[in-house]
Amino acid sequence: MTAVTVAAPSARPVPARRLSPAAGLRHTGTLAWRSLVQIKHNPMELLDLSIQPVMFVLLFTYVFGGAISGSPGEYLTFALPGIIVQNAFFATMTTGFGLNQDLTKGVFDRLRSLPVARWSPLAGRIVADTVKQAWSLSLLLGVGMILGFRLGNGLLGLLAAFALLLVFSLAAAWMSVLVGVLVSEPDKVQIFGFTVIFPLSFTSNAFVPTETMPSWLQHWVEVNPVTILANALRGLLVGGPVAGPVLQSLLWAVVIAAVFAPLAVRGLRRRL
Repeated sequence: MTAVTVAAPSARPVPARRLSPAAGLRHTGTLAWRSLVQIKHNPMELLDLSIQPVMFVLLFTYVFGGAISGSPGEYLTFALPGIIVQNAFFATMTTGFGLNQDLTKGVFDRLRSLPVARWSPLAGRIVADTVKQAWSLSLLLGVGMILGFRLGNGLLGLLAAFALLLVFSLAAAWMSVLVGVLVSEPDKVQIFGFTVIFPLSFTSNAFVPTETMPSWLQHWVEVNPVTILANALRGLLVGGPVAGPVLQSLLWAVVIAAVFAPLAVRGLRRRL
């Protein structure tokens, strides 16, 4: 008696169902909400965005204010926009940190098995971190006003400053995304923040006027994106030149996004 062997049909990949842009946006909103809800289980993430910037405001205002500007109040008017910019740059690191965690823990692999848009996990992470940026900016302005900071251009200037900072943060987040998909551990994203963003912010006029620095350093300070964005926020929140710094800030945002977004997306595809 001869046994008959029946060959099993070859497994074929199930073609991915084409999703509409509206469905992708819904998925993005759901995943963004997921990232925000995680704060309830990990409140230290929100504390990092709250306590550290407030400490910077208090320490710089009352420790360096008298020496640099003659009084804490005058220095607060000058330095608060710069502190807001520095905090925004550091806050973008949470995007790469959280993205790397999702990659190393297999969250992205599980999401790929679900009928969700392929770009929604990354977009959801970026949207959630933009909401956190808005919270941090509101907190800093609130603390600054308690300490004596006053708006020079009213509500319109405040809304324009909010919009500019969030647009720039969205662009700068692509640097963090690129680092997050390249490194093997989330902690290495934070190392990048301290080795690149920390000196970038302190070689700007975020905390001291440009004219107080050595002449050879002033050339870099004038083109530093932190300086340009800080000048734009000073113009919008307090008063002074607005059009030039705002346009230059938007140009920097376009350049950063154009360079780092394609690299980040390419790196993410390779990682997946």
